[in-house]
Amino acid sequence: MDGNGRWAMNRGLPRIEGHRRGVEAVRSCVRGAIELGIDYLTLYTFSSENWRRPHDEINDLMGLLKLFIKRDLAELHQQNVKIRSIGTTEGVDGDVVKLIREAVELTKDNTGLKLTTAFNYGARDEIVRAARALAAKVQAGELAPEEITAECFETHLDTAGLPEPDLLIRTGGDQRISNFLLWQSAYTEFVFLDSFWPEFSKDMLAKAISEFQSRERRFGGLGARCSA
Repeated sequence: MDGNGRWAMNRGLPRIEGHRRGVEAVRSCVRGAIELGIDYLTLYTFSSENWRRPHDEINDLMGLLKLFIKRDLAELHQQNVKIRSIGTTEGVDGDVVKLIREAVELTKDNTGLKLTTAFNYGARDEIVRAARALAAKVQAGELAPEEITAECFETHLDTAGLPEPDLLIRTGGDQRISNFLLWQSAYTEFVFLDSFWPEFSKDMLAKAISEFQSRERRFGGLGARCSA
């Protein structure tokens, strides 16, 4: 969800206003996903690299996150949304961690949209943490090295139990994934939008899905045309 700051700067507004409008876009995206019947939605809300931003901006972002959870959790729960968070709690304010855990606990039995927030998340860090966990099991004699398969490795990732993403949408014009779901995105389709995140809408989501549906996914094999 990229481009909040640039959206604001282009309009002569403070960056925090871009983040505020970005929260509105989150609401629109979640509602759109529910209306379109999407089963899983993952939002990259705060990366492990975002701590490099100015202290005041980080404080503003944490404030907006806490406000969003307090204001929107009841509605999300009412809409049968199941919330999950991936990433680490290291260095995160205790109030924020508490609110996220409360949201996860409250919605754990819901069966509608599975909404995952990638918060304080970095894919390289996730992979390293999974490798360390496996190494510890090998060292403890609980696991033999030859038993480590791709399937085994996946069970130690933050996303264990979630399907691999079919579609990744990035706003803001940049065409890179910026340390997001590196392992899981091996065969993910990508749609890059020039629009900034505060401009994102249900219609943009629907168009991105339509673009995805027009593609032929081969997963390393031959396409239908080649194999016919």
